[in-house]
Amino acid sequence: MASTNDLKNGLVLKLEGGQLWSVVEFQHVKPGKGPAFVRTKLKNVLSGKVVDKTFNAGVKVETATVDKRDMQFSYMDGEYFVFMDMETYDQLMVDRKAVGDAANFLIEGFMATVAQHEGEVLFVELPAAVELVIQETEPGVQGDRSTGGTKPATLETGHQINVPLFITTGEKIKVDTRTSDYLGRVNS
Repeated sequence: MASTNDLKNGLVLKLEGGQLWSVVEFQHVKPGKGPAFVRTKLKNVLSGKVVDKTFNAGVKVETATVDKRDMQFSYMDGEYFVFMDMETYDQLMVDRKAVGDAANFLIEGFMATVAQHEGEVLFVELPAAVELVIQETEPGVQGDRSTGGTKPATLETGHQINVPLFITTGEKIKVDTRTSDYLGRVNS
């Protein structure tokens, strides 16, 4: 248990029938009249839904213990992603639903943060940007500006993103894992 005065970003709360909510942001408010309160923005750990919730100041809230570990993605086993804990060498099978959009950027050997609560995998988090190779893209034609200077490209993971016209097949680029945006070339 924790008090609403102890809230901090990233803290996971157990609310409303055991649902897990992560604190995205919070603000202590002391109005001129009436009791103080805490205004929060909470994100459901499983569904990703974001809600605003207000608590009275000093109220007890139940916190959840979330174990976040850096693990290495090893391989795919059917519909499961297999991650290895680099300290214990234990392997963990994670289903596609828990991996979510991170699946678009995972290749063997990539490190990811795997969050677990009571043995259940909640989510897999990648670094903000990863470096991947362009597997296939059409040659860019100078003067073709109908698409705003971008063209579709397929990454080595099979995920498709838009890249500038000058990018060619086989180049290594940096990609934002949250938005699938092209961030730039990687100099070898």
